Amino acid sequence: MKNRLNFLLGVCLGLVMLQAQAAMKVVACEPEWGALVQEIAADKATVYVATTAFQDPHHIEARPSLIARVRNADFLICTGSDLEAGWLPLLLTQSGNRGIQPGSPGHFEAAQFVARQEIPQVLDRAQGDIHPGGNPHFHTDPRNVTKVAVALVERLAQVDTANAVFYRGRGKTFLDRWQAAILRWEQQAASLKGIPVVVHHKEWTYLQAWLGLHEVGSLEPKPGVPPTPAHLAQLLERMQRQPARIIIRSAYNDPKASQFLSQRSGIPAVLLPYTIGGTDKATDLFGLFDDTIARLLAAVK
Repeated sequence: MKNRLNFLLGVCLGLVMLQAQAAMKVVACEPEWGALVQEIAADKATVYVATTAFQDPHHIEARPSLIARVRNADFLICTGSDLEAGWLPLLLTQSGNRGIQPGSPGHFEAAQFVARQEIPQVLDRAQGDIHPGGNPHFHTDPRNVTKVAVALVERLAQVDTANAVFYRGRGKTFLDRWQAAILRWEQQAASLKGIPVVVHHKEWTYLQAWLGLHEVGSLEPKPGVPPTPAHLAQLLERMQRQPARIIIRSAYNDPKASQFLSQRSGIPAVLLPYTIGGTDKATDLFGLFDDTIARLLAAVK
């Protein structure tokens, strides 16, 4: 009996130790936040990213496999600001996971920690796909990634107290490297200030503000509304009076409109990764901005 009791106690202790050592299960709505969690948590977390750089994050199918991932998650990190409004609420409802519902420590919205631009004064769907909480593409300014990272470190430490010291140490190392990289990117991109650009969608507002790019047109007649031949013709005519230097699109944008405008205007069209995986070199957060800067500089030479 004593041996059996010792055996059961040993099994229970082993299970407790395994549970303590198990990596936290994280679901990230977008690749940039999955990469940020990985920078801070390393092997203390297993990260599943719900979308890729080749998917429009506004429009994702809440498929059963994704619901299952959310159901089993310990931590959920998303952009917020209504970027995922078309699919995340269904995932949260169907998952039944109380630990990652809005308002819980396991639910992290990056938008809460940055100053958002383009907050509409009037909500009118006739103006296109506008976001009541402001433009949600703020990760294209690395200074906003800094703000999110600071908050994320403390939230991870709150959710997983056993590894709080680890997260804070990793967070400091990341932020030191990140700040040095921002200074390097700003020096490299100094010549881009004032460059007039045409964009496909309003996902570059924060990048433009950071680098001083000057937007003179958009391929979409209204945010989220696909380019039309009539609008592209008007844009081409306007560019004869107010020329741009480059036409920018992201990996998930249909290239046809930018190629059309480029061919008829003689202005180079450049693909920017937008997020992790958007190009071969954008394999992590540092590579994302390394490649973004390099592609912009190459386009204006």
